[in-house]
Amino acid sequence: MKKLYISMVIAAVAGMGLSSCQKSYDPKSYAPKLDIGGFTSSNDVAKGSLVGYWNFNGNLKDSISNSEGVATGTKFTDAGIKGQALQGALDSYVLATPGAGITGLQSFTVTEWINTAPPTVGIIGVFSLAKTDAFWGNIDVFIENNSTVDAAKVRIHIYGGGDDRTFATDGVANLLGKWANLGFSYDAGTSTCKLYVNGSKVATAKVDNLTGPLAFNHVGKIVFGCVQFQTTPSQTTATGKQDWASFLTGQLDEVRVYNKALTDAEVNAIVKLEGRKK
Repeated sequence: MKKLYISMVIAAVAGMGLSSCQKSYDPKSYAPKLDIGGFTSSNDVAKGSLVGYWNFNGNLKDSISNSEGVATGTKFTDAGIKGQALQGALDSYVLATPGAGITGLQSFTVTEWINTAPPTVGIIGVFSLAKTDAFWGNIDVFIENNSTVDAAKVRIHIYGGGDDRTFATDGVANLLGKWANLGFSYDAGTSTCKLYVNGSKVATAKVDNLTGPLAFNHVGKIVFGCVQFQTTPSQTTATGKQDWASFLTGQLDEVRVYNKALTDAEVNAIVKLEGRKK
């Protein structure tokens, strides 16, 4: 009986030693790898077509050209989509020098995350590629006055040779009052503009007299946080500040510029992956 007891003790001790050498169970190690549209990271989507990228993670650098932006009144907030984000305010904006890949755009896609309430003191300028001799820029993106949380009015001016053309979309839902991704594109091959919210296409249009490859000229700075003429001094000789225009007082994050019109699936993949901090 004594021998049996000793054998049981030895077996128990050996079992304890074996279990102490085993790794604890980690369910994450068995989870399938995240794959959205064939991509596991937003940086892998149309990687060869990315010509500008500002993540606003504590700096104002374009990761493609390595050009550093200059801030007037803006700050950073920790409440970004992926890390930090740009925090806007009245009379605040960022100026950045566009790389050659942006100044020479013929087709393009821009995706960006915004978190802003509807306009109360004037249009909310989000992104501009300045045109130094005209009222509107080579590209201007803003939220129009009289927008509401449930029905935003999105305006995109694009210089199309001789004049700017307006891609206007009213009644846009799920864009204001919370973090949302705003995407827009122009395809020179089809002369078609598209607007996306949170990765879903909400509007497609052919804008009058906007056809074929774009040919920007008198290209100035990129402006984040207002339209081109609200800066001090104005980015264009054509006009100065307007009473009906204002600034992005909310947040801006993960701004990407591509030199082609991305597919609907590519835009959707970028948004879903960034939303998962990938």
